[in-house]
Amino acid sequence: MNDLHFRALLVNKDENDFSSTITTLKVDDLPAGDVIIKVAYSSVNYKDGLAATPNGKIVSAYPHVPGIDMAGTIVSSTDSRFQEGDEVIATSYEIGVSHFGGFSEYARVSADWIVPLPEGLSMQEAMAFGTAGFTAALSIQRLEENGVTPDKGSVLVSGATGGVGSFAVSMLAKLGYHVVASTGKETEKEFLYSIGASEVISRQDLQPEKVRPLDKQLWAAAIDPVGGNTLSYIVSTLQYGGSVAVSGLTGGTNVPTTVFPFILRAVNILGIDSVYCPMTTRSALWNRMASDMKPDNLDALTTEVSLDELPATLSKILEGQAKGRTVLKL
Repeated sequence: MNDLHFRALLVNKDENDFSSTITTLKVDDLPAGDVIIKVAYSSVNYKDGLAATPNGKIVSAYPHVPGIDMAGTIVSSTDSRFQEGDEVIATSYEIGVSHFGGFSEYARVSADWIVPLPEGLSMQEAMAFGTAGFTAALSIQRLEENGVTPDKGSVLVSGATGGVGSFAVSMLAKLGYHVVASTGKETEKEFLYSIGASEVISRQDLQPEKVRPLDKQLWAAAIDPVGGNTLSYIVSTLQYGGSVAVSGLTGGTNVPTTVFPFILRAVNILGIDSVYCPMTTRSALWNRMASDMKPDNLDALTTEVSLDELPATLSKILEGQAKGRTVLKL
């Protein structure tokens, strides 16, 4: 096994230079871990795009293999929970940040970071979800735990053409919700209707010049991977007892609001962390993603690329040109 050579995307940085190249590694180059996985698929996230840039502030040490998601088959294990031949998913934790990630034909990771591939989900489908789909699913589950049901009213999804947003739209529609999708891409309205949106509105509709402390009650709930002023407006327009699940900050980190929505309308902001989500929750949610949350139109949400196409794909996602999810086939 130690003589095995394989391809990976390797980023490196020193005081004078930064490089991102597809190169050949061997097993001894991989960091320590209990399990070696032959990676079949990974996925491309905004975080991965940042990891492949010199100033992305994602990677903690170089050289490094990015890729926060992977799905594949175990070829070696020193942990009794997993055996050679098991098909597994590994996402989040330190993967692709401080530990070599999924943009590699082989990976070695901690057994504590692994979820068995659920019945009803292929490895390719698992990476169509990836961290973005898992974050969307976790957002929906947290809304459900706070009393949101399809009969309560519309659910808003901001940033709806992105990874989290597009899966949130599709999964909510599968569960019977009336979904209002917001996007800044006028050309993608038909795409959003095709994956389950009941209504499509402009990003500008969520960014008025002045956000009132309390505005007209519009949404029973919302999923927001944007943050910033968009979140401020959403909070001011949630129905009484409504909740917004927040997982991103592409719109900024400052959220100017007042105490009024919380004490006069009992509004809830639900923080969504998919990185260190407990394994009991993680495993159960992946099983839901293989059953009642699994969209009927995964193909419409997914684009597949090769390792050779990956560098251009990473640039595209940073430029905001990505739509849905991109799966890397290894």
